[in-house]
Amino acid sequence: MLHAVSKRDRLLIVGAGPVGLGMADALRKRGLAYDHVDANDAVGGNWLRGIYKGVHIVSSKRSTAFADYPMPDHYPDFPSQEQMRLYLEIFARDRGIMSGIEFGRTVVRAQPLADESWRVRFDDGEEREYKGVVVCNGHHWDKRYPEYPGSFTGTLIHSKDYEDSKQLCGKRVLVIGGGNSGCDLACDAARVGTSCDLSLRSGYWFLPKTAFGKPLTDIPIWGLPVFMQRLFLRALVWAVIGDYRRYGLQRPTHKLFARHPAYGTDLLNYLRQGRIKPRPDIERFAGKKVHFTDGTVAEYDMIVAATGFHNCFPFLPKGLVPVENEVVHVYAGAFPDAVKNLYVVGWAQPRNGFGSLLTPATRLYAEMIALQDEMELPIGYILKWRGFKAPSTNLVNPTAARRMMWFAHRVLPLLRRRSRILAEKEIREPFDPSLYTFESEAPKPTVAVT
Repeated sequence: MLHAVSKRDRLLIVGAGPVGLGMADALRKRGLAYDHVDANDAVGGNWLRGIYKGVHIVSSKRSTAFADYPMPDHYPDFPSQEQMRLYLEIFARDRGIMSGIEFGRTVVRAQPLADESWRVRFDDGEEREYKGVVVCNGHHWDKRYPEYPGSFTGTLIHSKDYEDSKQLCGKRVLVIGGGNSGCDLACDAARVGTSCDLSLRSGYWFLPKTAFGKPLTDIPIWGLPVFMQRLFLRALVWAVIGDYRRYGLQRPTHKLFARHPAYGTDLLNYLRQGRIKPRPDIERFAGKKVHFTDGTVAEYDMIVAATGFHNCFPFLPKGLVPVENEVVHVYAGAFPDAVKNLYVVGWAQPRNGFGSLLTPATRLYAEMIALQDEMELPIGYILKWRGFKAPSTNLVNPTAARRMMWFAHRVLPLLRRRSRILAEKEIREPFDPSLYTFESEAPKPTVAVT
C-alpha cells in the first residue's frame, strides 16, 4: 500500500520559471502556504535550458523585468540568456523563494478527488495530497513538428534542439517557420552554412526591434487601443522596412497581432544580401530533396523546424482543461470551469515583455485563490455563468489585460456573493473525478492518507 502524505493546508506550484517564481512571490506575500517543485536543478525554466547559445530577448529589459524588480542598470536593452537566468536566480533569492523550491521533482500525475482536493504523484512514486495545484509548466517545451507527405533522409531537428552554430557549419540548411527562433536560426545558417533557405507557409509581420533610439517595446504605444497600435506599427514598417515583397517574402494576409510578430531586421538584411533564399510552403519530402508549392525543388543536408510548441499538461486528466489550437480554455486567464483549486498560469504570450503584466496578474491571482477558499463553486464556473468568455487567442493584449485586472479587483467581493447564490440553487452537479481519465490508465494502487 502506498501512503500519500497529506498537505491539504497548502497549494503546490509546478514550475520555477518566470511565471512560477512570480506566483510563488505573490502567494508568499498574500500569506498562502505552498510547496514548490521543478523538474530542473535550478530556477529559470526555459532560460535555464532549451535556449540556444547567443540568444537575446526580443522585448526590452524594462518590459520583461518583474514590475517591482527591475533588471540591473548595467544590463543591455536586450539581455542574453545567461543574464536572464542570473536575473531570475537573484530574484528568487532576494524574495526568499529559492530555499523553498524542491528541484529535480517531476510531477507525473495530478488527480482531482471527489472533494476537489488534489492527489499528486511524482516520478519517484511519492504521492501527496494538496488543497490545490498551480500549474506554471511553461509553453516552450512540447515540440510541434510540421507534417508533410514523404520522408526527409537528411538531418531534421526542432529549434528546441538547436544549441549553437556548429550544428549548421558547412551544411545546406532549410529553416521552416518565421518566428523569432526561425529568424535567428536562419541568420546563423546564413553565416556558417553552405546555404540557407527559409520556407514560410504564409506572410509574417516583421517588426524592427528598435525605433527612435529605443526598444520598440518601450515606446509608449502599448496602452493605446489596438487599432491605433496597428496604425502606428504599420506606418513604422512602411517607413523603416517597406514592402515585404521587395525581400522576396509574402505579404501578410492576417492583421497585425492575430499571430505573434517577429522582432528584428537581421533576417531582412540577409535576404537582401542573397545569403538567405525565401521559399514558399513545402509540398512534400523526397529523400534529401524538398518539393515546394511553387514547383521548385532543392536539396538539403539539414532541416530546422522552427514551428513552435503545443500547450500541453500531460500530468492532468484528459479533457479537464480543454486546449484548442493552442488556446487553453480557462477564464480570467487561469481558472478552469470544471473543477476547483486548479490554476493554469502563464500558458499565453504577452505581445511584449512578460514582466509588466505578470506582476499585477500574479497578485490578482493570489487574491482570487485566497477567495476560492471561501467559495463552494469554482471561480471559473462562476465567471462562465456570468457570461465571461474563454480566450480565442494565445496572444495577450496588454491594454485589455490591464483593463481586466482593474475590473477584477473591484468585482472580487461580488464573486463570493454569486457563488453563494449559485450554490443555493444547486445548478452544478457534484464534481465526479471518474469523468476525467488519463491518457494511459494503469491499475491504481490503494492509497492511505497519513
